[in-house]
Amino acid sequence: MLYAAATPGTHGAKGTVTMQENLFDSTIFDKFLAPTFLNDGMRESAALVWSLGRPSEKKASSNKLSGNFPISLLNLTELSYLSLTSNQLTGTLPSNISSLSNLRDFWAYDNDFVGTIPSSLFTIPSLKDISLSNNQLDSLLEFGNISKLEWLYVDGNNLRGPIPRSVSKLVNLRGLDLSNWNTQGPFDLSIFSHLKSLRDLTLSHLNTTTTIDLNSILSCSQRLETLDLSGSHVSAKTKSSVSDPPSQMISKLTLSGCGVTEFPKIIRTLHSMIYLDISNNNIKGQVPGWLWTLPNLTYVNLSNNTFISFEIPTKQGLSSAMRFLFGSKNNFTGKIPSFICALGSLIILDLSENNFNGSIPLCMENLKSNLWVLNLRHNRLSGGLPENVFERLRSLDVGYNQLVGKLPRSLIHFSALEVLNLESNRFNDTFPFWLSSLPKLQVLVLRSNAFHGSIHRASFLQLKIMDISHNHFNGVLPSDYFVNWSKMSSLGTEKDRSDVNYMGEGTYYEDSMVLMNKGVALELVRILKIFTALDFSGNRFEGEIPRSIGLLRELHVLNLSNNAFTGHIPSSMGNLTALESLDVSQNKLSGVIPQELGNLSYLAYMNFSHNQLVGLVPGGTQFRTQSCSSFEDNSGLFGPSLDEVCKDIHKTSSQEYETPEEAEDEDEEVFSWIAAAIGFGPGIVLGLTIGYILAFYKPRWFTSSFGRNKRRSRSTTTH
Repeated sequence: MLYAAATPGTHGAKGTVTMQENLFDSTIFDKFLAPTFLNDGMRESAALVWSLGRPSEKKASSNKLSGNFPISLLNLTELSYLSLTSNQLTGTLPSNISSLSNLRDFWAYDNDFVGTIPSSLFTIPSLKDISLSNNQLDSLLEFGNISKLEWLYVDGNNLRGPIPRSVSKLVNLRGLDLSNWNTQGPFDLSIFSHLKSLRDLTLSHLNTTTTIDLNSILSCSQRLETLDLSGSHVSAKTKSSVSDPPSQMISKLTLSGCGVTEFPKIIRTLHSMIYLDISNNNIKGQVPGWLWTLPNLTYVNLSNNTFISFEIPTKQGLSSAMRFLFGSKNNFTGKIPSFICALGSLIILDLSENNFNGSIPLCMENLKSNLWVLNLRHNRLSGGLPENVFERLRSLDVGYNQLVGKLPRSLIHFSALEVLNLESNRFNDTFPFWLSSLPKLQVLVLRSNAFHGSIHRASFLQLKIMDISHNHFNGVLPSDYFVNWSKMSSLGTEKDRSDVNYMGEGTYYEDSMVLMNKGVALELVRILKIFTALDFSGNRFEGEIPRSIGLLRELHVLNLSNNAFTGHIPSSMGNLTALESLDVSQNKLSGVIPQELGNLSYLAYMNFSHNQLVGLVPGGTQFRTQSCSSFEDNSGLFGPSLDEVCKDIHKTSSQEYETPEEAEDEDEEVFSWIAAAIGFGPGIVLGLTIGYILAFYKPRWFTSSFGRNKRRSRSTTTH
């Protein structure tokens, strides 16, 4: 659908033209729309805005404008704002774009433009904002001298060659992003020294032989607030006294993946610091205690370094602003430091994948008013899960520790809880059916513990992922067990209306987990909100698979393997139209594989092995792409699908392998022929010899016996 609105008004009045949520080729504009807008009134309008995108939104717009730059736009000489963002435009930017002499803002990011950024663009005197991020542009010859230009974003392109020194002419720049520039050699940091108005500078992932000196780059502008050098090689060593810091304005510093080997001491003087990311470096030793005394520090990411401990700060100077603390993937040992309990404003605490031991500190009760995410996964923590500590949690992950005991019943009061991951501990308890009362619980992982007993009927209205595998659960699942699992039955219109695709997205933290999927342990670094899975494998469930399983139409992964299920595979599984992975192996299932499963077009992996199944294997295409091992140890299965997936094995068996009985019969047959061949030759010789003697010599014993009988017969005949 094409939507266009124009308010040309009278001669000289302001006009606005917008085109949003469109699906058309740019040539439509050139042929049909341009003549409409290029009437006298529009051409003379004092301010004209043309929008083919939705620049106010972070995510790509729904436009799919294709083709080249709409060349007729260049005739709109009074145009002040032009946005082509988040489309599929290709080709080059027009070299005569300077004909838009009144242009103030030009946004064309998130397209596929190629070639050179035209130098004429930087000659438009009124231009203040240029955003060409995330295209395929490969060169920029000169920046020109635009005294009014304040924002320039050319990151995410294929720009190569030296950064033009003319960037220093853009003296009014407030924001500059040159990320991903392949300088093909060194570059001179002094080119930024003239940009005294610069507030935001991003030089991430530069392919250069130059090591960026942190202290020097901080000296470029006293107004610098945001500096991002992530992915570039940075030296953060202090060469002189930092008593007179180069800038007191820095509020956001990103040094992720910069090869930094020691904690930058210059940070101690940056009292305006709000956001600090020094993750993915080679920093070892202690995290300095003074870090937590920076009065405005809100976000700290120390992840993926080789820190071994926290230096204990003085409690009197601790910042009350700290909200987000990430310390995962380090070498931290000992107990979780108690000073963390004094950071009462913490919203997210991630200390996963370290070597912390001891129990979870009870003093964390001080955090319960604000703490939203707690991730202590992959440590060596022991003891039980404390009561009444984390009432406001949205996500709790304590997997892969050595925690014991029962689940605290206080969890029932965690009304905001969406993710509960307790896998690979030593919890010994019955099934926590009471968790079904949690109104927002979407992910429940009890995998690899010592939970036991039957799993009582429960209505998990919001649950999307449930993994209770490798425990000691037993008993029979009622046929209506899954009747009230509404989120797995239908996700409603969530797919259409949600702008957030992953759990936790938009909060600096995204949930993750490990799940058996398609026969392998798959790490979900991010969990799609529409992803659904059930894993009941490795328990002692008996009886039939509940027929109500067929109600879970949104289910993607189903694993019931390694149990003691009996009876038939329910034909209602044919209703699982979203199913991608099915494993019912190593049970005691009998009967046929339902033919309805052959219609599940998304079913990429299945395993029926080690059961007592019989009959015709369904003929769906997906069945013909499985491994033969998916059907093994079901002697009664047959059909073209099975013959096709096991044809190599059958061929090999018929040509190269024989049963012991077949081999024995063949050996006896060969032996008989050999014996016959051995006796045949002497027999012929002996027979010929006897015949010769009888014919020529006629011995008396022969003639007396046979000759008498002959004469007697003749005399009898005469009479």
